[in-house]
Amino acid sequence: MPTSKVTYVGDLRTSSIHLQSGSQIISDAPLDNNGKGEAFSPTDTVANGLASCMFTVMGIKARDMEVDFSGSTAEVTKIMAAEPRRISEIHVTFEMNLKADDKIKTILERTAMTCPVHYSLHPDIKRIIVFNWI
Repeated sequence: MPTSKVTYVGDLRTSSIHLQSGSQIISDAPLDNNGKGEAFSPTDTVANGLASCMFTVMGIKARDMEVDFSGSTAEVTKIMAAEPRRISEIHVTFEMNLKADDKIKTILERTAMTCPVHYSLHPDIKRIIVFNWI
């Protein structure tokens, strides 16, 4: 079964429907690539997916360890390169809302680095991952 259905709406915009849940994502071309920049661009979605995936696998591990880091945030910065146009770097800075000992922090940080998106990104994409623990 397909995961999603993407429709080209026009004017450099797409609408994607997640078929299982019905949830929708709109994407626009970025300002620096002839677009309006009114929504996540496809490459923004890839970079954002890295942080979301890292949070997800950390959440699974945290639940198993009976710890909760709800309220944690991540700031994502995507850097593009030219010739060919592509993502060259993704920076993710986590602000982890969890008072924990070094063992738990290490386990969660190592777990984050095992997320499927991290493994799926091209090895030429530089990843700068920072964890700030509150």
